[in-house]
Amino acid sequence: MPESNQFSAPLSPSPSPSPSPVDPAFQPRLVVTDLDGSLLDHHSYDFSPAAPWLARLKQMGVPVIPVTSKTRAELIPLREALGLTGTPFIAENGAVIGLPPGWCHARLDRPGSGRDGVVIKHPGVDVGFIRARLKVWRERLGFQFTRMGELSVQDVMELTGLDEPRARDARQREGSEPLLWKDSDSALETFRAALEGDGLQLTQGGRFWHVMGRSADKGSAVEWLVKRFTALRGRTPLSLGLGDGPNDISMLEAVDQAVVIRGCHNLVVEPRNTSLYRTEATGPTGWAEGVAHWWGRDDRRLATAEKDDAVVI
Repeated sequence: MPESNQFSAPLSPSPSPSPSPVDPAFQPRLVVTDLDGSLLDHHSYDFSPAAPWLARLKQMGVPVIPVTSKTRAELIPLREALGLTGTPFIAENGAVIGLPPGWCHARLDRPGSGRDGVVIKHPGVDVGFIRARLKVWRERLGFQFTRMGELSVQDVMELTGLDEPRARDARQREGSEPLLWKDSDSALETFRAALEGDGLQLTQGGRFWHVMGRSADKGSAVEWLVKRFTALRGRTPLSLGLGDGPNDISMLEAVDQAVVIRGCHNLVVEPRNTSLYRTEATGPTGWAEGVAHWWGRDDRRLATAEKDDAVVI
């Protein structure tokens, strides 16, 4: 079955009659996940420890949706490498939503113009507006920061460890602008208030602060995709979210089951979710640990898939 058709396929691995909808083992499911420091190693971008789970979830038709601060351009090769070209993506911390054909509504979505046929939604504001307001506030109040758009490709490479092609892709912003904050904490709060007056918000990522529209964040984008899934499938999925940073909090609060992956940083990540698990391991090893915690013990579909291939944690 082509991956783009996974969305409309049953999530049960066998053609047996549909079970009772109250049976949690057969409820439709989806995974939303941060990339850097979560599904991808923070330094090497390796995801091999999570690969067995990715393969198993794909086999069962469970969508795995990247939810990241990365740009759409950065995600094109990553989605191919991860085998996720048939599932949606959320880029720039929620400012960009990409829908593959299997997630599009005939009356609501125009055909995608990209090489992979993805339809793009922009919940927030245009990056040009964001940059214009940043210029105004820096000139008016003298805030000290550097926008990603002001950094050279070499600067981005040194700050992120990306190679040149990926650094160029990281600068192709559509609905958000990362920046390096070089001012005081009190100035940061003044800056945040100024942005809110413009309908913008400030979100902390692993390396940068991100400025985007108030209505654009990871949690809002995830809620939108869950509603789209429900509208097309006719059933609300059980959602699992995994992330390691403060910009993942809204996403982890928008899902039924949440995993905070131990980060390679000292940032506080405290989502308000009663179904919360914190991993011992970091990166993709922690990602696999988190999926196994929620779905690796009591899910009969997973038990069926494990007969021929044990999960590697």
